[in-house]
Amino acid sequence: MRHPLLRQSLTALRVLLIMTLVLGIGYTAAVLAVGQVLLPSQANGSLLTHDGEVVGSALIGQSFTDDDGEALEQWFQSRPSAVGYDAGGSGGSNLGPESDELVAAIDERRASIAAREGVDPASIPADALTASASGLDPHISPAYAALQAPRIADARGLELSAVQALIDRLIEGRTLGYIGEPRVSVLALNIALAELQ
Repeated sequence: MRHPLLRQSLTALRVLLIMTLVLGIGYTAAVLAVGQVLLPSQANGSLLTHDGEVVGSALIGQSFTDDDGEALEQWFQSRPSAVGYDAGGSGGSNLGPESDELVAAIDERRASIAAREGVDPASIPADALTASASGLDPHISPAYAALQAPRIADARGLELSAVQALIDRLIEGRTLGYIGEPRVSVLALNIALAELQ
């Protein structure tokens, strides 16, 4: 006759092995299979391609600047990022509305954007001046996209109406018709711009 403690330990070990197989491997494989069948794009990271190459994800913003951090004139610019669009370390700046550092950063961004776009600083939308809570927001407002359209049309030798039509075509409405605000993906805009050429 086995000792009760040994019998209980062997039973517990068998349960552990069975649960590891069922929940650790079986459940994970089932969820992966369902995701691949029902929502393959989302299950694989919502990747966007151009000319057969993956250029990014629809869920993560990107910077369209040169090595010195200056905006590339021929591309739509994303909203600021407190983490430099590093998906490994998403997060905001944690600076509050009374922070002198935040106010100075917004004032600097406002002056830079006004000079780059040739517009009145008061006309710059809030999303062009403030980073999102994650620092990875891939979208900008239609107003910020429209503000950039003249610069892009000039840099690419396109009609302004063609660039604005592109923006209008890619505007995403509110989620479920009432959540959030209309928005446009910067990466999708820039892919569409590249395809116009």
